[in-house]
Amino acid sequence: MAQAEPFTEAQLHAISAIVQQAVLPLRAKQTPNGTHAHAETNGYHYTAPDDINGAADRVKFAYWVPNVSGGLVISKIPQRTKWDYQSNVRYAQTAERVGFEFALSQIRFMAGYGADNQHESVSFSQALLHATTKLNVIAALLPGPWNPAIAAKQIASIDHYSNGRISVNVVSGWFKAEFTSIGQWWLEHAERYRRSREFIECLKGIWTTEKFTYKGDFYQFHDYPLSPKPLVLPGRPHPLVFQGGNSIDARENGAHASDYYFMNGNTLEGFQEQIADVRARAKKLGREDDIKFAVNGFCIVKETEEEAVRLLQEIQGKADKDAVGAFRDAVQQAGASTGNKKGMWADSKFEDLVQYNDGFKTKLIGTKEQIADRILLLKSLGIDIVLLAFLHYEEDIENFGEQILPLVRKLEKEGRGKNAEEEIERTGDVYRARKVEV
Repeated sequence: MAQAEPFTEAQLHAISAIVQQAVLPLRAKQTPNGTHAHAETNGYHYTAPDDINGAADRVKFAYWVPNVSGGLVISKIPQRTKWDYQSNVRYAQTAERVGFEFALSQIRFMAGYGADNQHESVSFSQALLHATTKLNVIAALLPGPWNPAIAAKQIASIDHYSNGRISVNVVSGWFKAEFTSIGQWWLEHAERYRRSREFIECLKGIWTTEKFTYKGDFYQFHDYPLSPKPLVLPGRPHPLVFQGGNSIDARENGAHASDYYFMNGNTLEGFQEQIADVRARAKKLGREDDIKFAVNGFCIVKETEEEAVRLLQEIQGKADKDAVGAFRDAVQQAGASTGNKKGMWADSKFEDLVQYNDGFKTKLIGTKEQIADRILLLKSLGIDIVLLAFLHYEEDIENFGEQILPLVRKLEKEGRGKNAEEEIERTGDVYRARKVEV
């Protein structure tokens, strides 16, 4: 048999082009002005299958990435949740398979409150992006340790590597020792949030301006020309920017600069007041259509509500009291020091703080039907993304995707989650603030 002639370089280029055409039909294409756009890719950065995530106004789901050791509760209860890379690849691949669209990596610079080990958030997010194909990974950034020039460059590059699947969560910071131990100034609450707003404004400006100039109190730029800039996707001129908090400072940041405003767990009245307030502030700036909302929740699904509540009580009963107490002491400054006393954790009880972001208050604890109803209530209030934490990541992510997510989609197709009055009538009482009689 005659030996086949080797392919010429031109032939290899042609074959490569055919493969790219077949395998990556939605790949970003270079436009004449040097920016990027996707062809026929409306909503491309939300890429779960239509049978799972069909409606444009669907509520979206995210999960906390356990890139920090200790799990997602400060408790001595056993947790089948690991923080190593290989386990997290498994969680990410499972999550995108069952319909999660976002994952949020955590930022810690030092140990504390049960978190003895921490992988760095941006590099860890990039690693997960390379192991997945659809998931959007939100990398937490901490102004102070990060300069916006470095962050903008990092994220723009990762945006290219991942075909537009990187976002950022700008964290203003609550852990004083985390700053002082690495030689960073510890600013008071209002100043930390003012720095965060400048940080977000710089990120967006660097990503979208040909030559960026900025004169702030914390950051200055002089005709800075970032290249390449992030991909430009339909409805997404730059990587999404998330930011959270409860205080007036946090709300002002959300109204002025953020794409998504993260909220801790709350009461029905608390959610309504916070969403209305941020929207009103955004409206004054002409941004009422630009700000969306996400909420943190801890999920326990069982066959009966009694079983779910018993597990919650066990988690809280086995709390690491020293670690929770130290965490409470550290975060009091983040809430109580604000002018209106409405900062994060200002109203949190000891048992709430066993979950870092008041996730128990979101009350996604019960049967799959109860949890689906409560998610649709949250959607009707204006919440676009539900960020979830679990006790046992090894099975709970998959269980949520198989039991609850399809039920939510079914009910959405039936029209649920759009009328707040109806959803409050159906489910809202479980969230109402209770008056404590003395």
